[in-house]
Amino acid sequence: MIDFVSDLARERGFGPKRILEVELAAEEALVNILTYAYPKGAGDIEIACKGEGGSRLTFAITDFGVAFDPLSFPVPDLLVELAIRRVGGLGVFFVRQMADHIEYQRKGDANVLTLTFTKREPQKGENSTHTEGT
Repeated sequence: MIDFVSDLARERGFGPKRILEVELAAEEALVNILTYAYPKGAGDIEIACKGEGGSRLTFAITDFGVAFDPLSFPVPDLLVELAIRRVGGLGVFFVRQMADHIEYQRKGDANVLTLTFTKREPQKGENSTHTEGT
């Protein structure tokens, strides 16, 4: 899944930093699905992608496991000391930070998580292209 989303982002001209953000969000979404939707083992996951012009990608990730709304996690308090901070929720926090739009729906027996990413202009000093081996 990670290769799929990063390849599509690369094909759309997303820069290296933005591709890493897309990969991180996809990985965190997948970990949550495997942890919460399928707590007793393996299950099916479907990924659909829609490109919107050259600047946006939307991924719909569907699973058929236990109902789980990742957006129900409260935003973690990052100012609380690590020793007393509640475990969990940071992955969803990162997905929220990386994606431009995130939505959850329960459709029948399926969880559908939709993540939308917009291509961003490279920051000063960031290369807009990626060459293997560099």
